[in-house]
Amino acid sequence: MPRRVTQKEVAERAGVAQATVSLVLNGGRDKVAPETAERIEAAIAELGYQPNRFAQALRTQRTHVIACVVPDLSNPFYPSLVVAVQKVARAAGYEVITIDTEGREANERQVVQAALHGRFDGIVGVFFNLGARDLAPLGKAGVPIVRIEVSRKSGGPLPIDDLYIDNEAAARALTEHLLSLGHRDITMIAAPGGPQRVRLGGYLAAMEAAGAAPNVSEAENFTVEGGRSAAAALVESGAPVTAIIAANDLMAIGVMQSLIAHGLAIPDDISVAGFDDILAAELVTPSLTTVAQFQDRLGAAAAEKLLARLANDAEAPGEAEEMPHQIIIRKSVAAPAAVNV
Repeated sequence: MPRRVTQKEVAERAGVAQATVSLVLNGGRDKVAPETAERIEAAIAELGYQPNRFAQALRTQRTHVIACVVPDLSNPFYPSLVVAVQKVARAAGYEVITIDTEGREANERQVVQAALHGRFDGIVGVFFNLGARDLAPLGKAGVPIVRIEVSRKSGGPLPIDDLYIDNEAAARALTEHLLSLGHRDITMIAAPGGPQRVRLGGYLAAMEAAGAAPNVSEAENFTVEGGRSAAAALVESGAPVTAIIAANDLMAIGVMQSLIAHGLAIPDDISVAGFDDILAAELVTPSLTTVAQFQDRLGAAAAEKLLARLANDAEAPGEAEEMPHQIIIRKSVAAPAAVNV
């Protein structure tokens, strides 16, 4: 194996003390003269020096590793979020370990235990099952967390920050858009866990305000197959429906597949809308009306907030910050046939 270049060799090449090299490598560049820092950085580049992560961890009690927790990497919403976290973290010298919990409480608890054992300096991501009380031990251990939530929350006195989309308002706005086109028989297809409760609340509020009777159909999960099966059951039940809102885009795509398989046209017979604005939403035929959450912005903002805590005050009380969403109108939604006439 090639021999590892040492800090001593970097110091000799730059003509400085080894302690000065260590200071620059550990975030103290502003504590040395600019020309000295430049010589050190030039020496690092010339020699190909790579810091020893294990030695740094022992010395600083920091791993320089962040855990990015998501409930389902097969859902296209999450990989783009993870990539955004990685870009910001790596630029700051942190590596990212991505953990797919499959939306299971036991797996989320394993993440907490790993952090308590010192595997991560901080955590960013989505917890479907654990609340602030469950995450409290991390705050006491000095491990900050930034949660990406489905509604406004706050860790209160704990160092748990929340970035959230107002999912209830978004679902209500999407339902109101369908109502404004003349739809009254609007069904929402949801699934257990995750954002269902909040999005369902927005749908129900809009239907009640319009004096329209709600109809909720529950799918087994937030997948294409979940949406496909739920839509098939809905159509075969004979229930009146002119529009379907699915709790996420994967389910909406499954709904569209099922409707087409039953000989129904979208949006002429039934309009379909989803939630998340994954890449496939624009590529399916017809293109899918949905709610954009800008997951790349979410991931970048979450990583920046976590890094700020790690650099400054990892134990300050948490804050909740609302992030933007937008209704994206595409071709899968139109006025019902009776209104068109």
